[in-house]
Order: sequence, then structure tokens, then C-alpha cells
Amino acid sequence: MRFRHARAAWADRAKRRTEDSAGTGTGTPGIDTAGLGTPGTGRSGAARRAVLVGGAVGLGGAFVGYGLSRVGGTSAKAPTAGSAPVTGRPAVQGRRALVMQVLAHPDDDLYFMNPDTQYAMAAGAPLVCVYVTAGEADGVNKVPGRPHPPADKAAYSSARHQGLRQSYATQLGLPVFTRWEESSLTLPGGHRAELNTLEHQGRRVELVHLDLAMHTPFRRMGVPALWRQTGLRLTTVVADGSPVRRVRSYDHDDLLDVLVGLFAHYRPTLVHTLDPDPDIQLSDRITRIRDSEQPGYSDHADHTAVASFTWAALARWARTAGPDGPPEFTTVAYRGYYNHHWPDNLPPAVLDAKAAHLVPYGGSPEWNCGNPAGCGDYNVGGDRPLRNRKRWVRSTHYRHPGPRLALTEAAGGRLTAYGVLGMRAVRWQEGADGTFGEPSDLGGGPLAPALGSAVLDDGRLLLLALRFASVVGLGGSDTREIVLLEQRAPGGAFKAWTGLGNPEGADANRGRRIGVPVAVTAPDGRVHLFVRNADQGISTRVRETGGAWSPWRNLGGGPVQDGLTAVVGADGQVHVYAPGRDAVHHWTPQGPSPVPGVQSGPAVPAGAIAVADGHLYYRPPASPTLLAPTGAAVSFPGYGPVTAAGTHLLGRGLDGRLRLVHRTTGKHATSTTDSLDGFVLHSSRRRGPVAAGLTSEGRPWLWQPNPTPDRPSSNGAGSAARKV
Repeated sequence: MRFRHARAAWADRAKRRTEDSAGTGTGTPGIDTAGLGTPGTGRSGAARRAVLVGGAVGLGGAFVGYGLSRVGGTSAKAPTAGSAPVTGRPAVQGRRALVMQVLAHPDDDLYFMNPDTQYAMAAGAPLVCVYVTAGEADGVNKVPGRPHPPADKAAYSSARHQGLRQSYATQLGLPVFTRWEESSLTLPGGHRAELNTLEHQGRRVELVHLDLAMHTPFRRMGVPALWRQTGLRLTTVVADGSPVRRVRSYDHDDLLDVLVGLFAHYRPTLVHTLDPDPDIQLSDRITRIRDSEQPGYSDHADHTAVASFTWAALARWARTAGPDGPPEFTTVAYRGYYNHHWPDNLPPAVLDAKAAHLVPYGGSPEWNCGNPAGCGDYNVGGDRPLRNRKRWVRSTHYRHPGPRLALTEAAGGRLTAYGVLGMRAVRWQEGADGTFGEPSDLGGGPLAPALGSAVLDDGRLLLLALRFASVVGLGGSDTREIVLLEQRAPGGAFKAWTGLGNPEGADANRGRRIGVPVAVTAPDGRVHLFVRNADQGISTRVRETGGAWSPWRNLGGGPVQDGLTAVVGADGQVHVYAPGRDAVHHWTPQGPSPVPGVQSGPAVPAGAIAVADGHLYYRPPASPTLLAPTGAAVSFPGYGPVTAAGTHLLGRGLDGRLRLVHRTTGKHATSTTDSLDGFVLHSSRRRGPVAAGLTSEGRPWLWQPNPTPDRPSSNGAGSAARKV
């Protein structure tokens, strides 16, 4: 019976594709309602209706008047290097969290963005995944240990779509072959995409497939060529069984318009992207081909191009201010094939859960999933993600690691937080109730999400950021720069944004590889700024007490990952620490130096180094333990970097929740706050340890686990397991 259903569905799909190619397909200006599927399988056969996207508004109405006209003209250019104006208005506040991921291929999210995606879903945030390419590659859905089947790009793309449905069904707690609602939707410019939707117990996942071809017959051109070259069009792939049944084509502006239209419609509060500026990574030709890395860089060329399109589209969307101000969203960019070149940073408990989501994605040719074209990406199923020598699944690395917020404390004890929202700097001030108020706009965009900061001797604040000065493609110069915002008076207004240039000078290609800035004020009043450079060492500039900045100077050293830690030690000197492939690396303003107080180099770090009272804290590769420089373990099982202040450490436990741990007693408190990466810990004489960060809604939170009698416990922290 199942075989007869499958054959009938296959014939029906072929008939409908022929009709649509002849111009007989139906649909509204906003959505194609002619869905397609087989009863009793993983593909929904229900009658189609106007799809509710984001659970609220019909897509047809949403794109009319926006998506069908060019947004901001047809120019592909992002903002130029001039500073964005300061409006003083608050950013638009979202009513609920919505996470949107823009991927190059089916499975990029599973390999590179989890466990973050899974934690956001568990917290109840709706998830929208936009897959730019069809993932068809050479069309061969390889089954390990068996002869390769004939190439069939439409079938392989369809099998990868099915694998995603299987994976996200299980992530929602549903059976692997749960039926999804499938439809096609009309995008800006008349383009169409396949939309798969599944909802369970109030949690919702939508998979949007643009299905641009990965390779064309002519010189294997794909999305990378579309980003770089003018006058090109890239066709789509019609996946077997898809409700989208006609081949279409995109040029550079088309893809930008579609992405901006999707952002404007869904209005995500958190956008997950790939790495637009991968590290320079020299390797031999055989290694490059075997690992699919683009020549000279540590990532797939499709990842880089799709990330570039995404950041350019985000910069355009961020400039579409409504009556209440610019859109509110935060961003996280994830490293890709970079994971293969650096120590693993996920311990077994976290890794196993991450790898488990790739098992239903990989599927098996023996599965009866209801999709005749295939039941997953067969080369990925079973235990193969963990056995793969490329090791992509074993880490989750951020392109812009570092603090999401910079905190200052007024004389009365209330805090002010500075962060990036809508790619612009904003300020939140704590009210009498212990919560932050609405954000005020400080401009400066488009900025990367992590901020550096330093406080001058007179109490004025310096904010430092990595700015996407130009993201244009089409042969233009994509440039990055370090920018500065200096306060006029303590707690007061700011001067205009100032550019501090780039440690790589005029070399725009190398300049794209720099990291996020960190800074520290020395006892003599000078501010030392440090940035990871293209050679994976560090460069520095110094602000003299009169305000003048020195030229950039390369301190050498490395290679290290980004995520620098700059402190003033007990010796009164400035020290910088960073995680390398072999050990902790250390600099003073004079250059590389042995790690102070350690006779033989400490163990290999998996991520950033926390420093407190001259002690270093970090996790070794693939381990839940936390090490001190003596090699002794601290009682803090978890994953990812920790941050230190005073007598406490803040980081994630193995369940992803934040934990505050006393460095010597081991007593801890656990928060249920939904928090992005880059949380901070502030040590207050009046209040004790105070943690802060941003939620997936783009709202700041404060957590004071042990409030003093005259101060309330703060918002969004949840219950504490043990008081510190």
C-alpha cells in the first residue's frame, strides 16, 4: 500500500511540475497555495491555505507593498564609512523572541550553530531557518560502504530537505516522520521559496528553502560568484516533491532584496549567521579539496558568500527605521570549517546531544519516510558525525566573541549597560526596581555584536567596536574598522564616533580578518587597545592621557583564537592572554612573554581565558572541567568560556544554564535566564557580584543572586539552586 501511495504521489508531482512550467500554476500575490504531499508520510497532504508566518500574519498580505517592490532602491551597497546619526530614540521593542538563521546549506545549522539553536527552541523561541542553496552538490547521495548511485541533483536536494524535517521534528519532541505543512511562498521580485512548517505545544519551526544552485555547469559558479561579480544570474534547483515547481534565477540585488524582505516580514529578534570573514588558512591542494575549503581560508566559499549577503542585508534592514525607530535585533556569527583547525570545545555531554540531531538528518536508505527522493543525507547518518576526521561537530565557535554588554556603576550603585542592538550602539539604564529601562540609540552602526570598553581616570567611558565599514561585494572593497565612542563627562553624553582604523592598514582583504577590540586602562592613565590581527597574533594602539592615539603596532606572537583578555596585574602592568593551539599565550605592551607565575606552560585551552587576582581559569579541549594555572580542577562542570570578577566566576553549566560560582568555596547559584553568549560579571562593593547579558529577545537582564537587604533581586534571573 505504501508503495502505491508513493508511486501515485511521484506521478502527481511530475504532472504538476509540467503544468506549472506551462504557466498553469496558481497562487496569490503573496503565497502559492498549491501545496503537494502524500498522505500518511512525512510530507503533509492537507489542503493548502494562507500560511501564518511567525504565528500571526498571513504571508500574502505581509509582502504586498514591501516585498514586491525594491527596498531602498536596487543598490547593493551597504552603509558607507560615515558614522550613523544618533537619533536619541529608543529602538523598537519586540513583543516576543524569534530566532532566524540564514544558512548556505542544509545542515550548516546542525554542525555550526547548535547547541545554541536547541537552547533557544527549548526556551520557547520560534525558529525560522533560511537555506540559500539547494545543497545539491554533485547530486550523489552517498551511502558509505556502497557503490555511488547515479547523480540526481533534484533528488539529493529533496533528500536533504527531508533530513532537516526529520531532525527538527525530533528537536520539537515529535516522531521523526511527523508530517509537516508544506507550501510555496512568493518573495520580493516574484521569487518563490519552499516553506515547511511544524508546530508542537506552542513551539514552531519554519524552514525556508531558496534553493539556489550550488554549482552551475559553467565553471561551477555559485553564490560566491554572485557576491563578487556583476552581470551574473544564478538559477534555482527544483527539488523533487517541492511545492515550488519552476526554475527561476537570481542576480546579486535579487538575493539581497529577498533577504531584506524576509527580515522585514519575520522581524527576528536574534539572527544567526555564518562567518563573513574567515581566517587566512594556508593548506595544500589535496587538503583543500578533501575538506571543501576555499583556497587560502578556513571555510567553505558558500558559507562566506552567504554570510556576506546576510550582513549586507542586515545593514540595509537596520536602516529602515519606522515611526518608533530602527528595528531591534541582535546577531551571532558562527565559525564554520574553522572548527577543524582549533581545539575541540564541547565536552562529551554537550557534544553527544549536538551530534544526535545529525542522526535523523542523515537518515538511512532503509527508512520509510514517505519521500521517494530520499530520507536524508546518507553520508551524515549514524555515528559518522563523531567519526568524521573533519571534526566540525565537535566545537561551536563565535566569529565575534566577547562581552555583549559594557557595565558602569554610578555612585548610588545603579548600573548602566551599553550594547549593540540593530547593529547600533545603545544604552540602558537601571531603574529603581532593579531592571533596565528602554534603550537609547548611540548610533555608530553597522557594528559587530561584541563591545570593548575602558574607563578613564576621570570616570569617562570609552566604547570600542568592530564596524562593518563597507559590505558591498560586486568587486567593491569590503572593509572593517575599529571605532571609538568617547564620553564627554562621567555618566553623560558622548562625542561623535571616531575611526581608529585597522591594524592591517590599507589591505582590505587582510583587514577583514581582524577580531573584536579589547581595552584596559593602565595605572598611568593610558588606555591600551588590543585586536587579534590577520596573522592570528595581536596588534595594539595606545591612548595617551591627553587623548592622542599612537599608530598601530604589531606585537606578533600567536597563533591564537579571538577572545582576548586584557587586565592590569598585581604588578601594575598590563597583561593580555589568549587561547592558542598549544598553550595559553601571553603579552605585555612590549610583546610576547611567558605566562607569569607558571614554570611550565599551562594545559591547552579550548577557549578564552578568565583572569582574577592573577589566577587563570579556562577549560581544556573537549572537557567539562575548569582548570587553574596549577593544573588543579575547579568545581565548575560546564562548557564554553567563563568570566571572572572579584571572588566569582560566571559561565555555562552542562545544561546550558548560567552558573555563578565562588572561586574558592565552590558554592554556586544557577539562573534560568535565556542568555546569549558574551555575558558579563560585575563586582560591586555595594551589591556584590552582578551578572548581566542579553536575552534572545534582545533585552538586557541583571542577575544578583545574593542581593543586599536594601536592593531587590533583579529581573529574569530565575531561581537560584544555592545562594552564593
